[in-house]
Amino acid sequence: MKHDDFLEAYLQDRRKIVEEALERYLPGKDNEPRELHAAMHYSVFAGGKRLRPILCLASAEACAGDLAPVMPVACALELIHTYSLIHDDLPSMDNDDFRRGKPASHKVFGEATAILAGDALLTEAFTLLSRAEKIRLAAERRLAVIQEIALAAGAAGMVGGQALDIRTDQPAPEIAALTDRHRRKTGALILAAVKTGAIIAGAGDRRLSALAGYANHIGIAFQIADDILNVEGDERLMGKSTGSDAALGKVTYASLLGLETAKTQLAEEVWAATASIASFDARALPLRAIARFIMERKS
Repeated sequence: MKHDDFLEAYLQDRRKIVEEALERYLPGKDNEPRELHAAMHYSVFAGGKRLRPILCLASAEACAGDLAPVMPVACALELIHTYSLIHDDLPSMDNDDFRRGKPASHKVFGEATAILAGDALLTEAFTLLSRAEKIRLAAERRLAVIQEIALAAGAAGMVGGQALDIRTDQPAPEIAALTDRHRRKTGALILAAVKTGAIIAGAGDRRLSALAGYANHIGIAFQIADDILNVEGDERLMGKSTGSDAALGKVTYASLLGLETAKTQLAEEVWAATASIASFDARALPLRAIARFIMERKS
């Protein structure tokens, strides 16, 4: 099977099982209050690559782990990611009217309900993570997973990165500061996805370190690719408008480095990611393929 065919089949299969699991784990949209649950379902099932849960599963596979205890964690990561997108789209944040080709949550349900839907998804994620009957792991290992994700989602990670991203009272960042910002905003949850899959699979320190290196590089690669697509992507494929970063005066890898240098940096990050897991056997093939997918994606 060709590389592209393998990857497409793998991503399609994993997206399917993740979405089936999300349907099982998320409270029904007819639950009261109905508008809140409808808003939660609207954003969770609006499409998307499901990259973070798939990375969690692929990391466990690379460490020869059983996927059953990983699936609730993978889904919790997707709930947290979806909450962050709902809040990012708000007028007070990135002010986007569309997400994945559909009106953003606040355009459909109003800002108040969109905020509450994001809050509910974040909380639901930790409810799921704490349920011993869903995640059949020793308490110590389950606690390590919860701590990893909590740190990635909070002020030290994703939320802190977003806070840095919206500040307008600071001078334009240099490349090191921009990278630190995006290691938090974009990279932290990707790192948590890869590490928690490995933790559940029982990976030792050496493998965890290698996978962390992989995740750190693809996290930055994903952001660089996003910045490039915001300049020259196809709006029909992306499902949202391009040029918004420039319109908002945001400093990005594309604006700071220039498009060609940003593309070179993207390729270097992907190469470094795959080099980090060079010692892994064929079970890490999905991780290697995902790194290339990040570099070549069009949406």
